[in-house]
Amino acid sequence: MVQSAIYRKLLSEVSGREEELSAADLSATAQAGGMISFLQELLLRVKTQVCTSGFSDTFQEIEFFREVKPQILGKLIYYNEVYRIETASPVQGGKLYRKYCCGQLKHLKQNHYSFLDMEFYRYYRSGRTDRDAEYFRRGQLQNSTVRESFFIELDAQFSTYYDHMAARFIAQDLLYAFLLARIDPEDAEQGIPFSGELQWTGTKNALIELIYALYISGAVSHGKAGVRKISGVFQRLFKIPLGDIHHAFHRMKDRAGRRTLFIDHLREVLEEYMDRNL
Repeated sequence: MVQSAIYRKLLSEVSGREEELSAADLSATAQAGGMISFLQELLLRVKTQVCTSGFSDTFQEIEFFREVKPQILGKLIYYNEVYRIETASPVQGGKLYRKYCCGQLKHLKQNHYSFLDMEFYRYYRSGRTDRDAEYFRRGQLQNSTVRESFFIELDAQFSTYYDHMAARFIAQDLLYAFLLARIDPEDAEQGIPFSGELQWTGTKNALIELIYALYISGAVSHGKAGVRKISGVFQRLFKIPLGDIHHAFHRMKDRAGRRTLFIDHLREVLEEYMDRNL
């Protein structure tokens, strides 16, 4: 969880822009293109600030390179990949498109295997912090320990090298969720034929928040129903496409302030209703 208010504001800007583009009901290609431009400009602005003003202390520097920059850069890498995948696709939709996405997913998994033997990958995934000063402070890395060719292109004033690696892990997670959503075999015609009389009049993010709460709590089918199956039921019930719910949920985790806005609202209105003198 990001502690600095300045850094939370940066991540909130990213989430806000994603929600704006999502609400505009654009194609995946158009959304990716919009986010690429936004994130490039944001990174340039942040880089200028960091290189000019630096950090107030070691904690702020570590927090930036571990929690903040990887989120922004990771999404930039992710949206570049989405743009590449969508523009290179032979078709949009149908079995051929799903087969194409399966091929992309297979390639992604092959790349993932190259991370598994990395000491830093295990460190980062485990949530450890005892070596953060080594990994997420500038000037700590010896060139001889790095074999990645892109290291020579990194700006030493704006990178520790490992922040870039963390960004690649984040991008991989997002891309994995994106491709799974594209390959999802649970087509609408296989669903329950609801009448369509009910309408979801809240936001899509509110519905996604509710879906994840039901999934994580194990309240549906004794916890045996997957999040995509639960999502499919709600999408068919309300006749509403939710798109990439995994990515949307990932954005919620970066919200500034309260992250469970809809769940909190449900509790508040229900308690208010209970308190009424009926």
